[in-house]
Amino acid sequence: MSVWCARGSRMPGARLARIVVVGVGVAGVLAAGLAAQADPVEDYYKGKAIEVIIGYSSGGGYDVYARTVTRHMTSHMPGKPNFVARQMPGGGSRIAANFLYNIASKEGLAIGMVDQSLALSQVLGEPALKLDAAKFLYIGNPISDNNTMAAWHTTGLTSWEQARTKPLSLGATGQNTSAWYGMAMNAMLGTKFKIITGYPGGNDVNLALEKGEVDVRGSNSWASWKSTRPQWLKAKRIYILVQIGLARDPELPEVPLLMELPADPDDRAALKLLSAPTTIGRPLFAPPGVPADRIKALRAAFDATMKDAAFIEEARKAQLDLQPVSGEELQRIVEEIVATPPAVVERLKAVLEIK
Repeated sequence: MSVWCARGSRMPGARLARIVVVGVGVAGVLAAGLAAQADPVEDYYKGKAIEVIIGYSSGGGYDVYARTVTRHMTSHMPGKPNFVARQMPGGGSRIAANFLYNIASKEGLAIGMVDQSLALSQVLGEPALKLDAAKFLYIGNPISDNNTMAAWHTTGLTSWEQARTKPLSLGATGQNTSAWYGMAMNAMLGTKFKIITGYPGGNDVNLALEKGEVDVRGSNSWASWKSTRPQWLKAKRIYILVQIGLARDPELPEVPLLMELPADPDDRAALKLLSAPTTIGRPLFAPPGVPADRIKALRAAFDATMKDAAFIEEARKAQLDLQPVSGEELQRIVEEIVATPPAVVERLKAVLEIK
């Protein structure tokens, strides 16, 4: 077989076949290259915005961490979507949590940051929760940090033992850890806290402290005190009574852990469960059902942000401590809390008077 070329010469069939094969091969390589360059996650996020639902009012630790982290995540996300913060306070962040689980976009256009005790609240059977915390898809936590209970300086309290001697008002955002720490201490240690709940966020409790509406703030992370109220610490306007975590913070070596205080081993086990969510810190997560490739991209962007020099410098200037926990590790921790043995759960429920 042969064919006529442009000048009238003949081209052997074998040579033509080789040209056709080479041409097809080149086209295949080009097509494969184009396919490799196409990124469905990048295509999806390009020109879009991701809503960041924050379960507390502005100015507190959750708000500051959520805004700072997500602002820098943009540069590490495929498609460079903007992250737009939205406050949704109420019920100790339960309104935001339920919204994220049941209503928010399941396409990767909504993430959130809410109370670290969400999984614990679920284990304790909190009726306000319409969700399964273990089914949220965790992106990461910028700070694994102990919580603290702090007294305003005018109360004269400098140690938790003094709270046994007189009634004191304790401000809390809701029926969560900020109230539970005080309840546990009343039941196990003989303190006399009168617990006042319903504040939209930690900043509101701080204002209540300044105004003399409450004597004690039930819970705030040590990192948040340092970043949002460093002047209070310097001027000794607050005194840390107890810290809540699984190990003492190196900067608070003389402040006892809540779970160290009871003599009864069952009480200690219950307070260890109550203290476990501190590892969850300030968790960023997405609703269940978000496609796996988009969760992978969000987690990678979070991990990259934690190493980003610009982010680290901004966090340093804002006095934000950083002890990041990956999304995969957060997922494991939450699943372990949800699977807590029933006997330990029942003991803690009894202490917190949860039916």
